Amino acid sequence: MTSGSRAASVPAVELKVSTRSHAGHTVVTIVGEIDLYTAPRLQAEFTRLLGQSQTMLVVLDMSAVEFCDSTGMNVLLSALKRLRERGGTLEVAAPRPAVRKILQVTGLDSVFVVHETMPEKLLTSESQG
Repeated sequence: MTSGSRAASVPAVELKVSTRSHAGHTVVTIVGEIDLYTAPRLQAEFTRLLGQSQTMLVVLDMSAVEFCDSTGMNVLLSALKRLRERGGTLEVAAPRPAVRKILQVTGLDSVFVVHETMPEKLLTSESQG
């Protein structure tokens, strides 16, 4: 019967990733949950972003990220490493309490620059793009 297709059905958790670049910095807005199933989508976006631009500062808008597991944190660390190799940096902005707690428990809040909110300079530059 249809047992083969039913076995692969996992609750669909959507992850939306959008990017916008302005004068040497890129804001990556992430919406949803970052976990084992959705992390490859985020990894693919970082690969695309790093492959096509000379962006030196990437700021992750995590205000709409409800959950991030160790797989997601590994994707963020990998992107940070790749940016640092090019002289750039990756910053985290507006993490929700659950994500902030993961950053604190793992010690990654001292690895990433973490902003309570989206930096004002990035908000004002949006309209100039």
